[in-house]
Amino acid sequence: MEKTSVTCFGVGDGEPCADRNHSAFLYDVAGQTLLIDCGEPLCRSYKASGRDFSDVDRILISHYHFDHVGGFFMFIQGSWLEGRTRPLPVHLPAHGIAAVRQLLQAACLFEEVLPFTLQFIPWELGRSIESGGVRITPFPTTHLEHFRKQFEARYPGYFEAFGFLLEGNGQRLCHSADLGSPDDLDSVLQSPLDLLVCEVAHFKPDDLFAKLRQAEIGKTVLMHVGRGYWEDLESLQQRAAEMMPGRTILFARDQQVIRMGDD
Repeated sequence: MEKTSVTCFGVGDGEPCADRNHSAFLYDVAGQTLLIDCGEPLCRSYKASGRDFSDVDRILISHYHFDHVGGFFMFIQGSWLEGRTRPLPVHLPAHGIAAVRQLLQAACLFEEVLPFTLQFIPWELGRSIESGGVRITPFPTTHLEHFRKQFEARYPGYFEAFGFLLEGNGQRLCHSADLGSPDDLDSVLQSPLDLLVCEVAHFKPDDLFAKLRQAEIGKTVLMHVGRGYWEDLESLQQRAAEMMPGRTILFARDQQVIRMGDD
């Protein structure tokens, strides 16, 4: 059985980053290769990794902030130019599918041009996706609730955001994407996790650490660290160790490959 791994193509937060790419993570689980979010410059980072553009089995988009989708269109163009031919399912919030299609068409990436079929599939809460030996279950996050409160009357239906539970190889993995609060993790923390890849940008880190120390987690990988905390990362690392003693805690870096079972 191949080891489960996560390749971190971009671990930065939503601010301009001189030293980090934006959110993009490649999960290899139970024979499936799943790309979660497409922050820029994904296409360059992916090409530099030496991976074949045909490797990706599915793309999972958590929400439409540009630090999570800014590299999507170039990745599709790159997949075309690198010779991909097999269909590519893309799972994403329903409200943006028409706009994504329109922008592809505006860039002349018409269905007739691409040598592979793009399949756009909206997320449905309560409905899991079976991909080979992996079950993918989206869960809602409150990341966009402040926008909903301010703009829903004018822009109804634009505020879906998701995290993901991946189950395969006998393991439970959670990718938080962007949260509104650590409480968004409650549903996935009810059972033990082998791996949690979690953001630290949109709330006080202490609030996250207090919640996680009550949960059973094999390995915690922290990413999307807010700029202020990133600039003093040593202090944040010390605080995490103090509040979650005895835990395996990593702070992800661009291009880092995290393999389950490695110390």
